[in-house]
Amino acid sequence: MRQIRRVAVLGSGVMGATIAAHLANAGLDVLLLDIVPRELTSEEQAGGLTLESPEVRNRIVRNGLKTISAMKPAAFYLPDYASRIETGNFEDDMARLRECDWVVEVVVENMKIKKKLLAEKVAPNMEEGAILSTNTSGLSVNEMASVLPGSLRRNFLVTHFFNPPRYMRLLEIVGCDEADPKLVKGMAEFISRRLGKGIVYAKDTPNFIGNRIGVYSIFKAMHHMVDMGMTVEEVDAVAGPATARPGSAAFRTADLVGIDTLVHIGDNTYDLLAGDEEREAFKVPGFVNDMVQKGLHGNKTKKGFFRQEKSAEGRKIFYYDYNTGEYKPAEKPKFASVGAAKQIDDPGLRVKTVIEGRDKAAEFAWRNLRDTLIYTVKRIPEIADDIVNVDNAMRWGFNWELGPFEMLDALGVSSFVERAKKDGVEVPESLVGVESFYKIENGKKYYYDLQSKEYRQVPSSPDNIQLPLVKEAGGLVEKSSGCSILDLGDGVFGIEFHSKMNAITGDMPSMVHKAIQRAEGEGIGLVIANQGKNFSVGANLMMVAVAMAEGAFDEIDMAVRALQKANMALKYAKVPVVAAPFGMTLGGGCEFCLHSDAIVAHAETYMGLVEVGVGLLPAGGGTKEMALRAARMADRYGTDVTPFVSRSFQNIAMAKVSMSAAEIFDLGYMGPGDAISMNIDHLIADAKQTAITLARTYRPGRPAQDIKAPGRSVAASIKSMLWNMKAGGFISDYDAELSGVIADVICGGDVPAGTLVSEQYLLDLERQGFLKLCGNKKTGERIQHMLKTGKPLRN
Repeated sequence: MRQIRRVAVLGSGVMGATIAAHLANAGLDVLLLDIVPRELTSEEQAGGLTLESPEVRNRIVRNGLKTISAMKPAAFYLPDYASRIETGNFEDDMARLRECDWVVEVVVENMKIKKKLLAEKVAPNMEEGAILSTNTSGLSVNEMASVLPGSLRRNFLVTHFFNPPRYMRLLEIVGCDEADPKLVKGMAEFISRRLGKGIVYAKDTPNFIGNRIGVYSIFKAMHHMVDMGMTVEEVDAVAGPATARPGSAAFRTADLVGIDTLVHIGDNTYDLLAGDEEREAFKVPGFVNDMVQKGLHGNKTKKGFFRQEKSAEGRKIFYYDYNTGEYKPAEKPKFASVGAAKQIDDPGLRVKTVIEGRDKAAEFAWRNLRDTLIYTVKRIPEIADDIVNVDNAMRWGFNWELGPFEMLDALGVSSFVERAKKDGVEVPESLVGVESFYKIENGKKYYYDLQSKEYRQVPSSPDNIQLPLVKEAGGLVEKSSGCSILDLGDGVFGIEFHSKMNAITGDMPSMVHKAIQRAEGEGIGLVIANQGKNFSVGANLMMVAVAMAEGAFDEIDMAVRALQKANMALKYAKVPVVAAPFGMTLGGGCEFCLHSDAIVAHAETYMGLVEVGVGLLPAGGGTKEMALRAARMADRYGTDVTPFVSRSFQNIAMAKVSMSAAEIFDLGYMGPGDAISMNIDHLIADAKQTAITLARTYRPGRPAQDIKAPGRSVAASIKSMLWNMKAGGFISDYDAELSGVIADVICGGDVPAGTLVSEQYLLDLERQGFLKLCGNKKTGERIQHMLKTGKPLRN
């Protein structure tokens, strides 16, 4: 397969433009093309432009790029990445396809239009050996291939991105019948590595895997809702996290996707699946068609199954009553079965708890899961050759916590079969007698093949280090309640957090020391990594709140000292330490990274020192480290420290959080020796390889004793700015007081500018500032508010 460096995207609607953005995120050069406008706008007419004017001819594509540049959440990792995208149109610039290694068609989901574009404009302009793909969400790749020349059919496939492409991990690949298998595999590897996608191999069937199962489940939920007399709000209360689905549940997901889009998918599926035993499930309910007719399309029209209103009293949410066609105020329904599952972390146990309940929600959950799981089992091998592709599709494309077959294992296959039979539901013969669909033996994971009725090893790249399998293979060295020490192989050890939300717990500092000792004594490096939902959300606020309420300030002091010592041990270990953050990496989680020799961050890493939001300052070495870095930057460039320390102060005082790993560099938390990994499955392997590389020439450091403190004069300058902000009503009295403490610490305390101080001196200042704030009633209020609402309090 040829090297891919330049990609053309045909179609600049939301999907095409956001695909182009993500290609640019990956460092690829992009040519984005769309149709030429047929009419002038009033502004163009007033400006004396004609349909031949270049700015008119590229208006549609230019507007598409402009729209995504302002999109929230952002389509680009950094705004500057938009500069990698060039624009043009289908009439003037098709010859430029010859410059491209890969061409992605993303025009309207209409077979006639796609075939016409591919045959008449794309095929004649393709460079020999270049790759052509379509982003269709469910149209036949072989029907499209029929209009292409034979040589191009060998390089033609479906690359179905899920929306939004930056954030949704799933990409479905379907080669046409004549596609070169090596090219299909090569594209899967490239898209996985370079774009960070989770690849699923689908077949040329309507809506492929994700939409076939996901849309079936949503439509089935609608039918059960009507049969049981439930409201859309009641359904979403149980069809979300309670049953291992995303927070958007069923109807908020429909609003997100677009109700008009959902209707299009349903109609398309119904038309194409004449022989499907569940064809009637895809028939769009009358009330949904009515919603589309009334322009209630979901989030894009701000009215769908739910709508919001802002008032003086705050935000009000309304749900759509399908019986009356009117909106009603949300009632936040409560169900005992859902409540019983709320505090359960394990998704399988959560689902089991809900469906074993005795209320209406439990009955709905059982019916919907029963039908969805049975339908999915019957689709093998129609839509995919194995259960692994199906489970991955639903986890990556619809954000289910468990795929359908993983869910069957969690419920117990035999128990599921027995209960379904009691309902009088026909159970597929292939389910009878299956003990489980997955099993782990000797550190390897196997899946049950429904066709051969044998277990086969789950395919996995050597770059995909799965910590549960490492443990099963004998790699667990030591374990506590909050973390584990693992042998990752090749002399590299790992420390894994596994507390609730990976919050920092009391056992972590001592385990960090043990991990360092193990790596120094028996290995060559240490990786800080885990595979939870987030790297770490920081301190366990509940523990801090309890200690403050009890006046146990000596215990807080000891805990802070322990965390500081652990981070200093990481920083000055005799082997390289590499952190592998992803997702939320906040507070103490960020501080672990700051004290590592290198950071290999997943592209979607949201890192920041956010303690000010609960009335505290970073005290695990974070404030110290940013003070040190500011001083070193000033020394390196032989200039005044003020701009450097001011930036560090602002990052902490404003609780700035990166919205991508690329933004972490601008915050100063990552530097030239750090890297970004696009594929989260490769993150730990990438970090491990970095540790191995560093070990070859590693030179341990020693705690700094010669830091030039900015001193009281810079702190006074910062406090003057805070006074002005308070006087202008931009910050509260306590914001100013809190920020003043941060300013004193980060500037080195009450000393003249240039006074030489040590890292330990700064750590002591940091700890004293933390304890001072813990003793303030307003900090307690901020912590309590955060624990109750999940939002910061400005008091």
